[in-house]
Amino acid sequence: MNLENLEYFLVLVEKQLNFSRAAEYLNIDQGTLSRRIQRLEKDLGDPIRRLQPILINRETSQLTPAGEVFLEDAVEIVKRVKRAKERAYRASRGEIGELGIAVNSSIINSVLPDILKAIHSRFPDVKFVLYELAPQEQRQQLVDYQIDIGFDFLPYDNHPDLISMPILQEPLIIALPESHELAGKSQIPLLALANESFVLPSPEIVHFYKQIIDFCKQVFGREPKIVQEATWMLTVLSLVAGGVGISLLLKNAQNIQRQGVVYRPIQGENLKIQIVALMRRNDQSTVLNEFLQLVKDVRFVVSESRYPAR
Repeated sequence: MNLENLEYFLVLVEKQLNFSRAAEYLNIDQGTLSRRIQRLEKDLGDPIRRLQPILINRETSQLTPAGEVFLEDAVEIVKRVKRAKERAYRASRGEIGELGIAVNSSIINSVLPDILKAIHSRFPDVKFVLYELAPQEQRQQLVDYQIDIGFDFLPYDNHPDLISMPILQEPLIIALPESHELAGKSQIPLLALANESFVLPSPEIVHFYKQIIDFCKQVFGREPKIVQEATWMLTVLSLVAGGVGISLLLKNAQNIQRQGVVYRPIQGENLKIQIVALMRRNDQSTVLNEFLQLVKDVRFVVSESRYPAR
């Protein structure tokens, strides 16, 4: 069935079945319109029994019973086709679809809210599914096409099928009990922590902590005294609040308000950890590409507002 003939039929009904007015509206001659309607009626027929419903009574200029029934479905068909065209166009622009995003506590506490706010404002019909996954799980699920994008820290374990895009550099801050003797200082030199007990994630699980331990080793002349390892940020902060030790965390941790814990910047030279987005190499997803473009736009705004150049 020719969709254009279907649309001509709807215009004819809209013009009270007046062929002359409908033809003028469609900018075609009346004979062409009449042949188009006849073609539509023939397409609706039974080719074996050579029966075809008559949609319009030409003598009374009224829809026949067959025409009344056909009109209801014709309206719905045209609506669905238009909707399909619109959705296909929007999908090609990345305006609709679904994106699986793997996150960790650092990205949640830093730029992710700004990124999601921006993309929800621009593409409200894109569905985002968030997964809290460890770095190794993120990489595996990316390779297995279970998620579309993840976030990690440099350096990360390279995989030939994955590429990275820099998102943000975050400096370290010190988390210590509010009763600690250094809590009254506005800034604390790292060397002042040389004899402190530390609560840190295991470098085997949160791999960028090897950089932090090496940084401390350069300043202290030896490795820091780690008395407790904990993977999750809230566990680390709970141990700090309980006086088990102090911790070195990325600056975004200060967005977590934990009773009994205070945060202080490091005075002098500081280590910055690079956060990157991970994705499959040559991924052609339009939704992902639009998401990455917004990430690029947002990351500079966030970087300038939270970590201004000095």
